[in-house]
Amino acid sequence: MSKAKLLVVEDEHNLLLGIRDILELDDYSVVTASNGQQALDVLRSQRGALPDLILSDIMMPYMDGLQFLEAVRKNEAWVKIPFIFLTAKGAKGDIQQGKLLGVDDYLVKPFDADDLLVAVESRLSRHQAIKQATEGEIHDIKRNILTILNHEFRTPLTLVVAYADMLKDNNVDQMSDEELLLFLREINMGADRLRHLVENFILLVELETDDAAKNYEWRSHPITNFSTILETICDRYRNHARYTNPIELVMPTQLPTVFGDREYIMTMLNELLDNAFKFSPNGDPITIEARIVEGGLQLRIIDRGRGIPPKEVENIFKSFYQVNREQFEDQGAGSGLAIVNGLARLHHAQLHVESEEGKGSCFTITFPPHPAPITA
Repeated sequence: MSKAKLLVVEDEHNLLLGIRDILELDDYSVVTASNGQQALDVLRSQRGALPDLILSDIMMPYMDGLQFLEAVRKNEAWVKIPFIFLTAKGAKGDIQQGKLLGVDDYLVKPFDADDLLVAVESRLSRHQAIKQATEGEIHDIKRNILTILNHEFRTPLTLVVAYADMLKDNNVDQMSDEELLLFLREINMGADRLRHLVENFILLVELETDDAAKNYEWRSHPITNFSTILETICDRYRNHARYTNPIELVMPTQLPTVFGDREYIMTMLNELLDNAFKFSPNGDPITIEARIVEGGLQLRIIDRGRGIPPKEVENIFKSFYQVNREQFEDQGAGSGLAIVNGLARLHHAQLHVESEEGKGSCFTITFPPHPAPITA
């Protein structure tokens, strides 16, 4: 059984046959082409059996190696195929151009059989390692999404449907005001949770696809009344029956101007505060502290809750990640801190966390001064 399938593109016939023989003796399956145009025809004819690696000369008639590489990298089905150039010694310009187009390696002529086999094996091994790592990440994301769909979406949806069914099956006229309000409150709570989950999923997608960056570019502006944002946030949590912890706001009389998007800043604060309330014992205060640092604005959200194990700190900003989800069965999709991290980057803000298990956590966002100081 052959190790892998290779496409060799070389216009010098004897060299092409020599390369093919060396590779086939080492159990590789080899297809050949004498120029870039012919190689494209070979790739199109392979359909689902694409080569695992391409070896191509640069100087060829009809379509040279650089043009061939550019065509390969533009095709979504071929873009991940490792590509090695066969180049004459000293062809520095070709090497630079190939790097710009995304070539993976170079093999300088003349080369012996061992040089060829080592170059091929190393590229294939590297490609396989990257593929396995990517597949592992995709598997983890799929598993997390299935967990979220199974639990986080199903739980509030079940709540909404159950109370809606009870309202439908009962005579509303015979229900007390307290019973009716309870049913409606539970339906509203489930609907709010579903809405929040959906909005976070959409925002994560926008951050990954750069749509959020476009929104930021369009909507960002100098925010001169940042204290109003903080007061509005605090009032929301103080007036919501779901949040039983007192919230403290500590800030100077005058806050500096921040350049950013008000909606995204509100989202960052809401996610950090939701996180703080979720992991804090009832009655323990949550603190928002605003202060001026080197002309910029620094916000600190402090809780006295569970804290984060040191080994988990580097993972908490990953999408769909929760610390010990199976042990604690915490609500949420694990998207909040990933969103905060993405939005902080849009604002050129620094995001930092300090935490101690059993004592709580402090999340810090530091916005740069506006306008930014001029540097020499």
